[in-house]
Amino acid sequence: MDSSQTKKSQNNQQGDSHQFLQNVVVMRHGDRVDNFEPLWTMTAARPWDPHLVEEGRVRAFCTGRKIRNGLGFPIHRVFVSPFLRCIQTAHEVVYALCAVDDDPNSLSSKDVASIDPSKLKVSIEYGLSEMLNRQAIRANLAPKDGNFGFNASELQALLPAGTVDTSATRVYEELPKWEETVGGARDRYAQIIKALADKYPSENLLLVTHGEAVGVAVSAFAKDKSVYEVDYCAYVELKRPVESKNDSCSAGDFEVYTDHGKTGVSYVVGDGSLLDHV
Repeated sequence: MDSSQTKKSQNNQQGDSHQFLQNVVVMRHGDRVDNFEPLWTMTAARPWDPHLVEEGRVRAFCTGRKIRNGLGFPIHRVFVSPFLRCIQTAHEVVYALCAVDDDPNSLSSKDVASIDPSKLKVSIEYGLSEMLNRQAIRANLAPKDGNFGFNASELQALLPAGTVDTSATRVYEELPKWEETVGGARDRYAQIIKALADKYPSENLLLVTHGEAVGVAVSAFAKDKSVYEVDYCAYVELKRPVESKNDSCSAGDFEVYTDHGKTGVSYVVGDGSLLDHV
C-alpha cells in the first residue's frame, strides 16, 4: 500500500474532524418604560411586563447594527426571553441583522425597507426570563396567582415575519416558578446559556435577555470577575472551541471575550481593581 492509500485508510478509520469557534452573545433588553414614566404601572394591564420606550427601540436597533458590523461573524440563531421588552428588543436587533440595505442612517426597524429572513432564525426561550422574585419584580406588581400570562403564539407574531423557528423545542418548556431564589435564577442563566450552545454547537447564537443574565455570562465563565453594572442593550461575547467528528461534536469551555471598545458591561476582578467596559 502506497503512502496516499495509507493516509486515506487512516482518514477513514479516524473520520473527518473539523475544529471551529462557537460564538454566543448575551444581550440585555433596551430602555423600559417604567424607568422613564414611574406612574405607568398604576394603569398598566400588565405592570410586570413593561414595553420599550422609543429610545430603547433605537438603542436596540443600533446595537444590532454594531453586532452585525463589528463582531466579525454572523448570528445564526436568536433566542429571546418572553418578556415584552425583550421581544421588542429582538425585533429591532433582527431587523438590523437582516436588513437588505444596511443604511448607516437608519435608526430603527421603521427605517428598513426590507429584510432577508433567511439569514437567521428566532425562538422564544422561557429559560431566559427575568428573575421571578421580589428582587426583580415588586411583589405588588406581580400577578397574584403567579400566572404571568405569556402567550407564545402572540409573542411570535411580534417578531419579524419569516424569522420565527416554530419547529424549535424549548429547553425550558414552562416559565420558572414565582419566588425563585437569586442563586437559583443565576444557576438557571448559566445552565441555559450552555444548554442552548450545546443544542446548536455549529451555530453562533444571540441571547436577548435581562441584566442579571448578562452579568452571569461574565461571572459564570470568568470566575475572577464580578459584574456591578449592565447598561441597556449591553452585551457579552463568549467563545469556545468545538470539534466536529463523525456527526458528533465536543466543545471546550467558554471564555469571556473582551473585544476592543465598550459594550456596556462593567465588572471588577478578584483583587477589586476596576476594568474597562467589555
